[in-house]
Amino acid sequence: MNRYPWWKHLIIAVALLVGLIYTLPNFFGEAPAVQLSSGKSTVKLNADSLAKVEAALKQANIVADFVEFDGNSIKARFADTDTQLKARDVLGRTFNPDPQDERYIVALNLVSRSPHWLRTLHANPMFLGLDLRGGVHFLMQVDMKGALTQKIESLTGDIRSLLRDKDIRHSGIRRDDQVVTVRFHDDAGRKAARNALTDSLADLQWTDGTDSDGTGTLTLVGRLKPQSERTIQENALKQNITTLHNRINELGVSEPIIQQQGLDRVVVQLPGVQDTAKAKDIIGRTATLEVRMVDDSTEAHAALAGGTVPFGTEKFADRQGVPVIVKRQVVLTGDNLTDAQPGFDENQEAAVHLTLDARGARIFKDVTRESIGKRMAIILFEKGKGEVVTAPVIRSEISGGRVQISGSMQGDEAADTALLLRAGSLAAPMEIIEERTVGPSLGAANIEQGFHSLTYGFAAIAVFMIAYYLLFGVFSTLALAVNLLLLVAVLSMLQATLTLPGIAAIALTLGMAIDANVLINERVREELRNGAAPQSAIQAGYEHAWATILDSNVTTMIVGVALLMFGSGPVKGFAVVHCLGILTSMFSAVFFSRGLVNLWYGRQKKLKSVSIGQVWKAAAKPGALSTDVDTVDQ
Repeated sequence: MNRYPWWKHLIIAVALLVGLIYTLPNFFGEAPAVQLSSGKSTVKLNADSLAKVEAALKQANIVADFVEFDGNSIKARFADTDTQLKARDVLGRTFNPDPQDERYIVALNLVSRSPHWLRTLHANPMFLGLDLRGGVHFLMQVDMKGALTQKIESLTGDIRSLLRDKDIRHSGIRRDDQVVTVRFHDDAGRKAARNALTDSLADLQWTDGTDSDGTGTLTLVGRLKPQSERTIQENALKQNITTLHNRINELGVSEPIIQQQGLDRVVVQLPGVQDTAKAKDIIGRTATLEVRMVDDSTEAHAALAGGTVPFGTEKFADRQGVPVIVKRQVVLTGDNLTDAQPGFDENQEAAVHLTLDARGARIFKDVTRESIGKRMAIILFEKGKGEVVTAPVIRSEISGGRVQISGSMQGDEAADTALLLRAGSLAAPMEIIEERTVGPSLGAANIEQGFHSLTYGFAAIAVFMIAYYLLFGVFSTLALAVNLLLLVAVLSMLQATLTLPGIAAIALTLGMAIDANVLINERVREELRNGAAPQSAIQAGYEHAWATILDSNVTTMIVGVALLMFGSGPVKGFAVVHCLGILTSMFSAVFFSRGLVNLWYGRQKKLKSVSIGQVWKAAAKPGALSTDVDTVDQ
C-alpha cells in the first residue's frame, strides 16, 4: 500500500545527488585570480596565449594554483592577494608592452576554490549581490564635446544635401570644430541659403560674414544654439545610459545599477559579477561605426608613400595594417543602424549584415549612386582608435537599407562586432575613469545576521517538528533540508545572484514548505483519530492533503509570478527565489517526505502504531473530551 516503485526511488536518489553536486561549490569560497581577455574584437586568445601566460609567470617565479583557458579568457588562480597583484603586473607588461595601446585586458578577479572535477561538471557557486558580496563599480566620463562635434558633422552633411536639393549654388562648406562655414559667390545666393537653412535646420543659428583669408568671400556661419547644445548633451547622456543597459543585458548580468552622476558622468554597478574583464571589455568599448569615402587622389597616393595627408582627410589602417586615406566627411554613423547580425557573404566568409533606418537607407542610396567606381570605407572606432573594416569599390547603387561588411574576419569576430553595433552606438564617446570593487553595502554584520536568521529559523522549526510530531517530525525536517539543498542547487545551476531579498525569500520558503508537512501530519492524525489503520491513515493523509497543498502553492505562485513580471531590482530578485522555492518545496514536502515514510513503514505489513505524536480522540458523549491518548510508537 505504502510502497514506492523503484523508479520513484531512483528519481529521489538522482535529485539528491544533483542537489549535492551543484550545492557543494558554494562551500569552498573564492580565491584571488587574474583574468586575461582580449581588449579588441580583432584580438583573440588561443592555446599559444595560455603557454605565454604560463611562461611569463614561471619566469617571474610566481606559482599559480592553476592556469586554464575557458574559450574566451585565461584565468590564473593564486593563493593570496599579494601574489595576485604581482601576477597582474607581470602579465600586463607581457601582453601590453605599449600602455597607449591596450590590446589585452588584465583584470583582477575572484574564482571559486572548488576542485577541478566539480568545474568539469559546470558546477559553479551562485553569485552574491552587491549587498552581500559586492561587485564591480565603474565611473564613466561622457565626452560632451565629442557629442556636439558628432552633431555638427551630421548637420554638415544635411546642409550639403539641402543646398543641392534646393539648387542653391555655393563655393564650399567647411567645418572648424563646432562652427560650419558656407561660402558663396554673391549675396543673393547667401540670402536664399539663409532662408532655406533657417527653416530646415532649427538647431543652428546663422550669421553673415566674410572669409578671413582676405579675399572678401561672402560666408554664412552656423553655430549651435545654446538651447540646442543643452538638448544634445542631455540626449547624448540618456542614449549612452540606454546603450549601457543594452550591452549589460547582452552580458546577462542581473540587477545592474546604471545611474547618472552629475552632468556628464555615469555610474555602473554590476552586482555579483565574476567575469569582470568581460564586463569591462563590453562596457568600456566605445565602438561606433562610420562610413566615409576613400580619397584616391594623387595627393592621397603621395601620402601613402610617406607624404603629408591632404587637408580634410585622415589616415587609418585596415586589419592587415595597410594604410587607407579617407575623407573627414562622415556619410553615415552607427546612429542609422537598426540591426546588426553575423552571417556569411557570397563567398561563405564571415560577415556582418547591417540594416539601416529610412534616413540612412536614403543617404546610402544617393551616395552609392553618385560614387560608382569609387571606394567606400567602413570604419569601426574602438577605444578612440579607428580601424578600416573593409573598403570595397562601389559597383552599383545600393538600395533597400541592407549593407554587408565583410573582410578578413573570423566567425566569432563577426559575432563580437555585431553584438557591439546591435547593442547600440554611443551618442558620445565614454571612458572609464574609475574602476573598483564595491564592498557589501550593508556590512559584514548584516550579512552574517542574514545567514544566521536562516540557520536559527531552520533549527527552531526542526526542534518544534520533532518535539510535536516525533518521527514524522524527523521526516519533515529532512524534507525541509532537502528543499533547501535543491533550492540552492537550482540557483547555482541558473547562476542566479543572491541578495538580501533573496535570503528573505528562502526564509519564507522554509516556512511555506514546513506548512505542507504540517498539513500532511495533521491529516494522518485525523485518519488515526477516526479509527483508520496506520497504513491506511498514512495513505489517506497524503492523498487528502495534496489538494490543499496544491491550491495554496498555486495561489502563492500566482503572486510570485506577478512580482516577477512587474517588479524590478530587489523585488524581482525576491520573486525569482520565491517561485523556485515553491517548486522545490512541493517536491520535497510531498514526494520526498512520503518516500521516507514508505521506506520506514511501508514494508511493515502488520503495522500497529506510528510515531506521530499525540492523537486525541473524541469522547463518547458529545461535547466532552477524553484524556485517553492513542498509543503511538510505544
